[in-house]
This record gives sequence, C-alpha cells and structure tokens, in this order.
Amino acid sequence: MKIRYFDHAATTPVREEVIKEMLPYFGVQYGNASVMYSLGRNSKKAISQARKQVARAINCDVDEVYFTSCGSESDNLAIKGFAYANKNRGNHIITSKIEHHAVLDTCKNLEKNGFKLTYLNVDENGVIDLQELINSITPDTILISIMFANNEIGTIEPIEEIGKIAKQKNIVFHTDAVQAIGNVRIDVKKLNIDMLSLSGHKFYAPKGIGALYVKEGINFEKLQDGGEQENNKRAGTENVAGIVGLGKAIELIYDEYEK
Repeated sequence: MKIRYFDHAATTPVREEVIKEMLPYFGVQYGNASVMYSLGRNSKKAISQARKQVARAINCDVDEVYFTSCGSESDNLAIKGFAYANKNRGNHIITSKIEHHAVLDTCKNLEKNGFKLTYLNVDENGVIDLQELINSITPDTILISIMFANNEIGTIEPIEEIGKIAKQKNIVFHTDAVQAIGNVRIDVKKLNIDMLSLSGHKFYAPKGIGALYVKEGINFEKLQDGGEQENNKRAGTENVAGIVGLGKAIELIYDEYEK
C-alpha cells in the first residue's frame, strides 16, 4: 500500500542533499567542536558555516544566531530567558490565545512566577487585533510574542505592523516562526523582529535541531548550566550533524527565493 503524506506542517522528510551534507559528521568528522585539535576545529568550522547560512537566510548578523534542540527550546529560551533577565524593567508580557503550546505553556509558567500575561483574542480568521495589542500595552510591558504563521489554520499574522508597534513602544518583539520558515521569506530587520524561533524538521532538516535569533544588545539568561557553548547561552555538546543539516536545508530554501 502506497503512503500519501499530506502533513508537512507536522514534519517533513530530510532532503537528500541535507543527508549528504550531514553524513561525514556521523563518522569521519566526529570531533567535539569544543576541543582544540583538528577534528574539533573541523566541527567548529562546520557550525560556523551553518550559522552563516541561517544568518544569510533571515538577514541577521552571524553572532545573533544560537543553535538549540528544537523550536520549543528556542521559544523557552527566548521568552523565559528574556523575562528573567529583564524583570527589573517590568513584568508584563503580551501574547495571543492561539500560540503553540511551546509559547502558551511557557507563559503560564511565567505567570506562576510573578509575571503578568495578556492573551490577545483573534478574529474568525485567527488574526489578532492590532488596536487590542496597542490597548494592552502598559508601562510594565517588556515583551510581545506573536507567532508568525499558525500551525493549525495557516494564518499569517501582521508581523511587520506588530514589529513597528513594539519598536515605537520600546518593547522587545519575539515571533515563533517555526511554521513560517520555508513558506514565507523572512527579513528580521525589515520586519523589526527582535527574537525569532525556528525548527529544522519543518523545512527538510532533521528532527532535534532548532535555532534562535536574538538581536544584538538584547539580554537574555541561559536556561541550562554546564559548558559555555553558543556564546555561553546554551550549555551542552553541539549536535554538529544536526546543525550542519539545518544550515544546508535553510540555504537550499533561500537559494530558491533568489532564483
């Protein structure tokens, strides 16, 4: 019986070109990127190349890209990491009622720890009301987190407009772009996005690898202690093969936009 798969919104197969790029890092190039000898240096170079590929794709600086294990970790690191690092500035966060649970459950966790949350309504098409967003902002608002594209109904939120509002109010804007990468061209500078989460398995990279963009100058705390990987923001030995796969997959997607 032939399987017909129509759920790429849930996950995608890994592209052949991506698998080919990853294979050496499972065997021949197995070095730990944190060590100083040649095998480790080769892995570190591969990670640096992948970081450049992600940065080029979303139009950010290389040092603004952090690799994680998935989109959920990226959301947690962005929202919790920023909230705890900036609680002296305020304790109010705005999100929407239709976010992925990686965002909603993170926000509920913050509510238990003294933060105030506003959950914006959406219309029949799943779009937030920009005026409600503006009306919800208080002097204590430090973060707005609205998904780029909804994972169930496909709604694309007015990201550029949200980014402008956040910038005018001096509020950091995070977007969960897990469902958008590969379907929508994203320029974080043009859209005034300060933090952005993505996950490789949504665009033909393997499962278990994600990334987080954080604009330079934005302070956020790491959530796990240990090594000093990812500029001391995400402890743990790097998943070199996965990172290489994510970099190749996002490069292939954005090369197609250039044609």
